[in-house]
Amino acid sequence: MSLKKLALTALAAFTLAACGAPSTSSTEKTESKKETVTVKIGVSGTNHPQWDYVKEQLKEKENINLEIVEFEDYVTPNTALEDGSIDLNAFQHILYLNKFNSEKGTHIKEIAYTMYSPMGAYSQKIKSLSELKEGDKISIPNDTTNGARALRLLHNAGVIKLNDVSNTLVTVSDIVENPKKIEIVELIAGQTYQSLPDVAAAVINANYAVDAGLTPKTDAIYLEEVNEASKPYYNVIAAREDRAKEEVFKTIVKYYQTKEVAEISNREFRGATIEIWDRAKIED
Repeated sequence: MSLKKLALTALAAFTLAACGAPSTSSTEKTESKKETVTVKIGVSGTNHPQWDYVKEQLKEKENINLEIVEFEDYVTPNTALEDGSIDLNAFQHILYLNKFNSEKGTHIKEIAYTMYSPMGAYSQKIKSLSELKEGDKISIPNDTTNGARALRLLHNAGVIKLNDVSNTLVTVSDIVENPKKIEIVELIAGQTYQSLPDVAAAVINANYAVDAGLTPKTDAIYLEEVNEASKPYYNVIAAREDRAKEEVFKTIVKYYQTKEVAEISNREFRGATIEIWDRAKIED
């Protein structure tokens, strides 16, 4: 090879090195060394398109593997979080979480708000709660917080009267007026929909209503209003207290609290959810 050709070859090699070839960039080397982090999050039910979206985004952009663990009730997602079987959960409102900690001695903390899902009364027999007849049955959830929420709904709808509607932990013993002698049937929250053929009406949590194919805004014969009294029922992402400030959790929250997630939830859950992370913040 001539000296002229050797010089040109050396110059080309120097130019490539100076510009930086894509296959050897420092950014790619850093990314290739970034290990995949797996985080298990517990959710209620099998329909969770918003979390499916977040999972895809985290995998693509952050190399975080979000493993979605499905539960059929409102108890085991918290016991699993407490014993370390999962890392996060997202299924409950703040009132339920606080009551669970108090009753079970668990150490679970809310780290971010997600959605508010109005509870509603549904029926296969009547079009309005005003059509209830004497002695009719209404099923409600049997857990402390959701049962109280259902009773407050019935109070606001004029079916019964409670001694203190502001009390978020009222029970059937707090009913002071029941003019139509309505029989309150307490069931596991997930079974209230199944009771519809046997009762005049059922008060059903939004997630179970949607799972059953109902559209709260159009199918409910009475739906909770969204106001200041709704705050105890804001849903949250929760972690164990000793892990609440982990950076990976903050990243997951960031990818959840987006307009894309709000749009997916509104579309897939047919208006049953309202994003509330811009309305309220969780204090550290």
